[in-house]
Amino acid sequence: PGPTAEAIQFLISKDIKGWGSETIGTDAGKAGGMEPPFPAHTLMHKANRYGLASLCNLDQLPPKGAILIAAPLKIEHGTGSPIRALALVSKQ
Repeated sequence: PGPTAEAIQFLISKDIKGWGSETIGTDAGKAGGMEPPFPAHTLMHKANRYGLASLCNLDQLPPKGAILIAAPLKIEHGTGSPIRALALVSKQ
């Protein structure tokens, strides 16, 4: 599963900083054949936004207000990196 180019363009138009998914990648399995190829990766990167994959426990986050920490490795000429994602939420 993965988003269409139109879905990613919609998210970018809403000025999101990034998005996350529990799936192994931010694009659909056959996204190489989409236009543009790998739309989530391509369009988000082009718009200086991020996409995070292989996340877990997303259902435990509030709709708004969490602080995300996701430090990527500095890979020369890379467009992706493994991360350890942390979300800080307030106690209520």
